[in-house]
Amino acid sequence: VSTPATTWATSGSSPVRDVVALGDFFCRRWRAGVGRPTPDRPPLATVDELAAVVASGRRVGIARLREALPLIREDAWSPRESRLRCLLHDFRLPKPTLNVDVFDDDGRFLACLDLAFPAQKVGVEYHGLMHTASYARDVERTARLRAAGWTIIEVTAESLRDELALIRRIRAFLTQETGALAQ
Repeated sequence: VSTPATTWATSGSSPVRDVVALGDFFCRRWRAGVGRPTPDRPPLATVDELAAVVASGRRVGIARLREALPLIREDAWSPRESRLRCLLHDFRLPKPTLNVDVFDDDGRFLACLDLAFPAQKVGVEYHGLMHTASYARDVERTARLRAAGWTIIEVTAESLRDELALIRRIRAFLTQETGALAQ
């Protein structure tokens, strides 16, 4: 039986963004928060374990594995969010904070944002097909965030088809909020 780290290391022939998404899945730390299932569940693997497997010998796609390793995060929650985060990285946008709990001025929970730039109050939310059933709740949640001063950039599979347009849109909001992007 293969360990999660060894299983991850067999993905080296896949695109880097997919290798990162798989690494994110294996290394996810389940932290406590509003409505989160199974807090404190241990990850399937650690980044150190993935690094050890890469260092242990020859692998198919070793260059991709090495490229993906520093991009793996312990707080990513979905493959599409991982790919979106890699896209931001590829275009040298600032590193977002992942799965940020947002509260209003009275301490009421508003939402957990997929990717956030808290200093600028800019959130990036990926809406996949699984969100179809929760569309009305998502609309209300986004309205509450906007009322609290957050700019929310909604991303779908369709918007990911034109990566340059999506990056321009995100960059424009970050630039608008900060006056200039730090490189």
